[in-house]
Amino acid sequence: MKKLWVGGMASGLLAAVLAGCGGQDQGTDNGETDTGTEDTENTETVQEDTGHNPAEDVLVQLQDVEGEPVAQAVLSEVDEGSVHVELAVENLPAGTHAFHVHEKGSCEAPDFESAGGHYNPGGTEHGKDSENGPHAGDFDNIEVGEDGTAKVEFDTDQISLQEDADNTLFTEEGTSLVIHAGADDYTSQPSGDAGERIACGVIQK
Repeated sequence: MKKLWVGGMASGLLAAVLAGCGGQDQGTDNGETDTGTEDTENTETVQEDTGHNPAEDVLVQLQDVEGEPVAQAVLSEVDEGSVHVELAVENLPAGTHAFHVHEKGSCEAPDFESAGGHYNPGGTEHGKDSENGPHAGDFDNIEVGEDGTAKVEFDTDQISLQEDADNTLFTEEGTSLVIHAGADDYTSQPSGDAGERIACGVIQK
């Protein structure tokens, strides 16, 4: 797992993201330590039955153009063809913001243009309202409150945490998560007229 932020805001963001995942068992009812043997056996059974090796959760830390932490996301595999995304945001401008996966694993300030365009392995048009859309990296807008915070979670089958999948996030050039200054209109090409990139985080194991 990658290095976590240090400080109160980082701890709060991470707690907010992970809260939706539920608490982990700390022991059995009789006070003995849970060894996790049952979970291990279940995982091995899944691998034997389907040949599918479940991917590990991925933590993505997003920073603004000043290099300050403003969001964290956890990507987890729901099944072989679906990913659960949980995002917690702090200290971003209130309003509607576009949220996408971009095609390169690079977040160079001050404009994050190094992240490239939207992740689009299928060569489709941008936007869920487009006839030939969306891009694999197109997500719904997020709503940031007046206090600068937001928390969203959703499932998507447009991306994969499996390295050998056609829509894997772990490409040779890498991928990143980007939050934009404005809303995605879900139709304008090539990126929904979403404005400047105000936060970026590289997706990596």
